[in-house]
Amino acid sequence: MSKLTLGSHPYLLGFEQLERLLERTAKSGNEGYPPFNIEQTSHNSYRITLAVAGFAEEDLSITIEDKQLVIRGRQSEEAEERVFLHRGIAARQFQRSFVLADGVEVGEALIENGLLHIDLTRAEPEQVVQTIKIKSKVK
Repeated sequence: MSKLTLGSHPYLLGFEQLERLLERTAKSGNEGYPPFNIEQTSHNSYRITLAVAGFAEEDLSITIEDKQLVIRGRQSEEAEERVFLHRGIAARQFQRSFVLADGVEVGEALIENGLLHIDLTRAEPEQVVQTIKIKSKVK
């Protein structure tokens, strides 16, 4: 029995990219650090919030790479040597990626009380009706 894929289905033309996107998302790590929320703030807007306690603004970077929103955090090493009797606060680097659909724009990023907020908006697609003229082939 053959595997049914989006690209092989007769009514789904041109969805090969979506299939690759799903495979790429499945392969990405499901690591839980840092924790995050995604909320819908209006009909066409979203907010991603990451818990980045201990990270300064200069320790964080936000980029868009190949239709992915990529958030990276790397804390700078302190010059003085510190001796911890217990170290329960994570200070490791991280990378979180979110795949963006066509028409989704990244807006403002704000850090507040150890939370990094990133606002996204989605443009309403135009409703286009196109009529295709049928030609007859004359011999």
